[in-house]
Amino acid sequence: MKRVGFVLKVKQTRIEEYKEHHRHVWPEMLEALREAGWRNYSLFLRDDGLLFGYFETPHDLATVTAKMAEKEVNTRWQELMAPYFESPDNARPDQMLVELEEIFHLD
Repeated sequence: MKRVGFVLKVKQTRIEEYKEHHRHVWPEMLEALREAGWRNYSLFLRDDGLLFGYFETPHDLATVTAKMAEKEVNTRWQELMAPYFESPDNARPDQMLVELEEIFHLD
């Protein structure tokens, strides 16, 4: 399993709304993530909007994001989430993931 960490930036003025959406993620979105190979997926949010995501996958980030891009529910979710992120070019959130290099792991 590959461990993937990434960061994004949520607009500070939209943090509470963003958190509320993640309390009620659509069941079909959760199923799409599982089907695409996302496992043990967590999001962590700092008060200033810095978002850290972590998941495990048998693939790599490019592969699992490509698999999600094929799913209609993901298109709807990304369009819903786009206004919550700081984005210089209005990219979808799933197109702005900045993957972090894993430098240490304790099992």
